[in-house]
Amino acid sequence: MKVYKLLLYIFLSLTILSCGSNSNHKKSDFSIEVNNKKNILSNNDVLKLTIENPKNHIIDSIKYLIDNNPIDSETPLSHIALGEHTISAKVYYSNEEQTTTNKITILNSEPPKVYTFKIINEYPHDITSYTQGLEFYNGELYESTGQKGQSKLRKVDYKTGEVLKNLDLSNDFFGEGLTILNNKIYQLTWQNGTGFIYDVDTFERTGTFKYGVSKEGWGLCNDSQTIYKSDGTENIWTLDPETLTEKDKIQAYTNKGKIIGLNEMEWINGKIYANRYQKNGVAIINPQNGAIEAVIDFSSLKNKVKQHAKLDVINGIAYNPETKTIFVTGKNWNKLFEVEIVEK
Repeated sequence: MKVYKLLLYIFLSLTILSCGSNSNHKKSDFSIEVNNKKNILSNNDVLKLTIENPKNHIIDSIKYLIDNNPIDSETPLSHIALGEHTISAKVYYSNEEQTTTNKITILNSEPPKVYTFKIINEYPHDITSYTQGLEFYNGELYESTGQKGQSKLRKVDYKTGEVLKNLDLSNDFFGEGLTILNNKIYQLTWQNGTGFIYDVDTFERTGTFKYGVSKEGWGLCNDSQTIYKSDGTENIWTLDPETLTEKDKIQAYTNKGKIIGLNEMEWINGKIYANRYQKNGVAIINPQNGAIEAVIDFSSLKNKVKQHAKLDVINGIAYNPETKTIFVTGKNWNKLFEVEIVEK
């Protein structure tokens, strides 16, 4: 049990939740009370809402909403995504209407499982590559690297490490994650608010896109219909593949709190696998509700590569549908590892 708790601490380093606070509009005569004084509930709880009415208005009716979607005064939370939500109540009384709001946080009901791994193969990897994105497409491995003046887009022979195609980014850009969908490569930059679109065969840049509410670009993956984008917070944004606009988001949470620093991502068998920056582990995330269902302990891999001054954390995870195995590397690592995930 002690080992299990230690692993969760090392790889998750949870952002501990503070107590929820009522954020009602000052002018409202009403307030919303939640059936948990800290306003923190689990997704297996039932949310129960009541209205405080200190002025004793004669209330005609009340409409409750969560993030502007109608709910009942008693609502099971199993179908609501995890994370922070705004609860609203429209109170109708004496031919008048007032709206009052509150915040709740929904946690996952189960703690994450802890997985480890078994190495199947080791392959050479360019030690100068500050890996940010890694993805297989039609049997070929593509990589995006970072650092200004060193950022690249590459196609690589993963077995030999040979660079088959290379495109250097302008010195103004810090390259980040990438994903490939319908013969188009989508590559993020870190703080420029701009993403690039390329032809997968020629590496010709065919377009750009701007970020929306998310301020930074960290990681990308796709499920063949939707593109998912991380921004260094707990948020994972869903992008329309045609317009690249942010349609919605999920928030990555465990049974204890939110997980920030989500970085490079990969879609594997219906789940999002996400590197967590500076943690040497990978979170397995439910794309429907943001629940972190498991974490993979990759910490020992860093000791299996060449030790040098620029050696940095694990970053880069790719699933090869042909071998049905996962490949991982890190920033300035000289090896690419093919691994099998094993439950502890």
